[in-house]
Amino acid sequence: MFKHCLLAFILAGLIYTVTPAAIAQDSGNSDQQSAPAGPPQGGKGHSRFDPSKRAEMMAKHLNLNADQQTKVTEILKSEQSKMESLHSDASLSQQDRRAKMMDIHKASNDQIRAVINPDQQKKWDERKRKREQMMQGHHQGGEMGAPDSQPQK
Repeated sequence: MFKHCLLAFILAGLIYTVTPAAIAQDSGNSDQQSAPAGPPQGGKGHSRFDPSKRAEMMAKHLNLNADQQTKVTEILKSEQSKMESLHSDASLSQQDRRAKMMDIHKASNDQIRAVINPDQQKKWDERKRKREQMMQGHHQGGEMGAPDSQPQK
């Protein structure tokens, strides 16, 4: 009897902890695409989508001068505005919306590359490569450490 109660209690606890995580993960997939489009909503992870904060981080990592930072901020604000309009366009399928978001993001990246110098471009490319590796590892099974397992050059 005690084993059955204990098993029921463990099962109930497992359901209690797994269900919210599954719901959050499920809603996280749809929110992940829309998160860059909207204004920051507070909390730790959302500030990375704020154009000014993103430009500040880029200025730190790439050693941007004031003029470059201003231009990058404007590019990122424009990108955010386009993403917001695209997000509110209900006439597009999710696949079409995603493709257009990718196009907007690529255009913004191209504009940023035009603003930064060759040394900064090398740093930018390296950061982008690491991000892509991390995302690829994340999508291939959630192993966030996958990029680090490769030998460094």
